[in-house]
Amino acid sequence: MMSRKKRRLYLVAACGIGVCSATALMLVAFRSSLSFFLSPNEVLAKHPAPGMVFRLGGVVQANTVVMGTRDGRPYTTFRITDGQASIPVVYTGVLPGLFRQGQGVVTIGAMTKGDASFDASTVLAKHGASYMPADVEQALRKAGKWNPKFGPPPNAATWDDKSPRTIEADAND
Repeated sequence: MMSRKKRRLYLVAACGIGVCSATALMLVAFRSSLSFFLSPNEVLAKHPAPGMVFRLGGVVQANTVVMGTRDGRPYTTFRITDGQASIPVVYTGVLPGLFRQGQGVVTIGAMTKGDASFDASTVLAKHGASYMPADVEQALRKAGKWNPKFGPPPNAATWDDKSPRTIEADAND
């Protein structure tokens, strides 16, 4: 026969194992729904696996937006840049009303296998004159393209580096 002290110890141990198991299951479920933010320069450095969902943010590069229709649905290709690198993006759907060249955007999607472009499922555009997503702001700071002490974020057309690295150029290196 077990003493009262031993029963209490087993009960506490069983509860501890139950709580640890529940926590582990929650973390596994949460991890599968995480979407990491990467700038174009980080995408070129880390080469995320095709199909891995993440957020790609930066500025829509000037003169790269091409719109059309495919199978009766709006289809857009453009490039996102952080001033150091540039990634081609393919999006099928209606773009937000504030989407335009030189504006900050965050896209959600995954890299494709064949042509090394980003297949976006969602495009989020900047929504005000002074707003910039925190992840895009951080990427521009890290790239040395903006310091908030000196005013609002720069227009992409004013960046000194007019020829950012691209996925195609990086693949040839």
